[in-house]
Amino acid sequence: MLGFQPAESLVVVPFGPDLPALRVDLPTNPGQREDVWEAVHEGLNRHVRGTARAGIICFTADNEAAERASHHLANRLDTIGVTTYPRLQTHDDRWRDLDTVKAGVIDTRTVTRVAAEMVLAGAAEPAVSRAALAASLVGDRTGVARALDVVRARVTSSPPRVERAWAQARLQQFHADGNRLTDRDAARTLVSLETIDTRDALWADMTRENAASHVALWTDLTRRAPDEARTAPATMLAFSSWLRGDGARAWCALDQIPPGPPYSMAAIVASMLEHGLHPREWERLDEQMRQASNEVDESLNARSAHDPRRDPPRATDTTQRSNPRR
Repeated sequence: MLGFQPAESLVVVPFGPDLPALRVDLPTNPGQREDVWEAVHEGLNRHVRGTARAGIICFTADNEAAERASHHLANRLDTIGVTTYPRLQTHDDRWRDLDTVKAGVIDTRTVTRVAAEMVLAGAAEPAVSRAALAASLVGDRTGVARALDVVRARVTSSPPRVERAWAQARLQQFHADGNRLTDRDAARTLVSLETIDTRDALWADMTRENAASHVALWTDLTRRAPDEARTAPATMLAFSSWLRGDGARAWCALDQIPPGPPYSMAAIVASMLEHGLHPREWERLDEQMRQASNEVDESLNARSAHDPRRDPPRATDTTQRSNPRR
């Protein structure tokens, strides 16, 4: 569900379609426990309709931290109508029920069966850790970096509508064949994203039905894009990952944005993650959010000096990572 194997984590697993699943670093003192509640309660509360039920799982060998953190969160969740049962602790191959004190060994046959069912349902094999998931978004960036200058020089004389049409056609080709883009095509796609109208045209193509294809494309381009061109593809990856329900990958994608001025689309994605917005709500917010992105983005009124049609690459501050990863 998370996309990686959690460690020293507190995970809330809903027993129904309304609540989001979430993970936070395991809090170990009263201040951290309150910080967790502050980070997650709004995102959960917005989805509660009447009563709901969820389980709490603490991935740790620290018995006291698991007991205190899960008990504190269970009490807080009760105030918004979420019943929490069971409360579990797990470490290595052992599990413990924090309410009944029953314990046992995790059934490896069940683990294998559930993993197989997840793969058949289209889920990728989880990374061994969140750090490993983040590391999977870093690849060899030299080839695309070499191609960028050549592509920029040629694209400068190309009308924006031509580049937009090319980028849309190249996207549809990827949807059809799934083949990795050449360095030249990857560089041209990255340059085309610097024009807001083109970026928005590719953004508008994203749906919950084709999100997996978008995740594959933007994962590859985020891995290969040098710093100067990584903000847009990393943001596209963050959005498509969120749209697919993969909050952990979305946060890791935002972490790939280099330091720099704000990038409005990235800020929108970060806000949706922080507030626990369900992907199904995007259809209702689509037009409103795109309009907000365009209004906020200074590039609509102040184009870069070397090319009046394009946005300079931008970034956003996404340093706050104590919030739930859906």
